[in-house]
Amino acid sequence: MSHIILGIESSCDDTSAAVIRDGWLLSNVIASQQVHKDFGGVVPELASRAHELNIVPVVSQALEKAGVRADELEAIAFTRGPGLLGSLLVGTSFAKALGLSLGKPIVMVNHLQGHILANFIRQEGVPVREPSFPYLCLLVSGGNSQIVKVNSPLEYEILGQTIDDAVGEAFDKCSKMMGLGYPGGPVIDRLAKLGNPDRFHFAKPHIPGLNYSFSGVKTSLLYFVRDEMAQNPDFLEQNKEDICASFQKTLIDILLDKLIKAARQTGIREITIGGGVSANSGLRNRIEEEGRKRHWNTYLPEFKFTTDNAAMIAIAGYFHYQAGERTPLDVAPVSRMADF
Repeated sequence: MSHIILGIESSCDDTSAAVIRDGWLLSNVIASQQVHKDFGGVVPELASRAHELNIVPVVSQALEKAGVRADELEAIAFTRGPGLLGSLLVGTSFAKALGLSLGKPIVMVNHLQGHILANFIRQEGVPVREPSFPYLCLLVSGGNSQIVKVNSPLEYEILGQTIDDAVGEAFDKCSKMMGLGYPGGPVIDRLAKLGNPDRFHFAKPHIPGLNYSFSGVKTSLLYFVRDEMAQNPDFLEQNKEDICASFQKTLIDILLDKLIKAARQTGIREITIGGGVSANSGLRNRIEEEGRKRHWNTYLPEFKFTTDNAAMIAIAGYFHYQAGERTPLDVAPVSRMADF
């Protein structure tokens, strides 16, 4: 019997629904919210209101595109956290109501676990290439920077993580500081392609073990731009491509130094990346470059699976469902989750 899973993702500002049959993706619909660009960041109240408007049509469209009726679903997977509480509440409440009305079980998913398992989403016409267990995942986003050892679809060990800011936050805040816009990651990545990554140098932290720190890099960039503009008010505009390229290279160097160390310590050569920052072209190129040099097997998620999407929630829910996990209807969303 086929396992048909509906996935629902609403952790931040994207409302998404996807349908998976036995691990194969049938549909993945995303409704993005543009209003937050005017505020330079996501406004939680506006995000939750938009989710309320989008959730029904997005789910309906996902089922229609998949050619699946609601009563054919075997389970409904949803993001319980981490994320914005108001946004999570919309997705969680809808999943519970739909499950109750259909008499179908619901399965809660950790949003980060979805990113870690994104490489297991199978698509018609796309060659199947999946990492073998155990593998290392460099999980990088606006809220997280971690090196995770993945022993099985449901068993994880965090080997290292940021002790302050996440790398995605560093991209966003520094982009905002330079007046380049929001979200900062894509803007800096685009400008970095036009610049010289070796022209400027920014401070790199010396953190023991496999943990990260990005607060000092942000401060280094802030003081550098401030001091240069005191001498030349047009310095930023005249040099923004080189600044972005050098800043991005510094962040990638920090990420890769620890990932290389983790691979050496564990002896693992199966390497993946996940999370919003895994869309960064500089990081993707560097991962593949290091992979060739160090004989890693590297796995990069498709760009459409790097941002928040329900396909990754559906595949994670599929693994949980296969393991016999079911979630009670009195479950509540949580903005932070300690465990995967």
